[in-house]
Amino acid sequence: MSEHEPTQGGSPGAPDEDVIELATKIFDLARQGETETLTAYLDAGVPANLTNDRGDTLVMLAAYHGHAAAVTALLARGAEADRANDRGQTPLAGAVFKGEETVIRALLAGGADPTAGTPSAVDTARMFAKADLLELFGAE
Repeated sequence: MSEHEPTQGGSPGAPDEDVIELATKIFDLARQGETETLTAYLDAGVPANLTNDRGDTLVMLAAYHGHAAAVTALLARGAEADRANDRGQTPLAGAVFKGEETVIRALLAGGADPTAGTPSAVDTARMFAKADLLELFGAE
């Protein structure tokens, strides 16, 4: 057993309850936009691309809940701007869906690709007739 694979009850590879509790807390920090506390955990070694059981990253959760500062901080610490969840959705498409313009701009500044994901941010902007965003994305 390595130190990177905590076990519980003798089941190799099963996450320890404390690890699950900590991960849940970190996902909640991203959802709530608690940027200072979230970045303290990342600076202490929590992976910037940590994902939950649906494949949602910390960036996805912060973006979807409208926390541009948390998105910017996560991206600055190496989080992937375009990492899709298990449904193929990217943080940028989620921000377009939610109408979070400051988050959209933060993701674009962090290198997000408006054509990534299914549906992509461009596709989502088309679905909701958001001409301003299509222009921002350089799409027709």
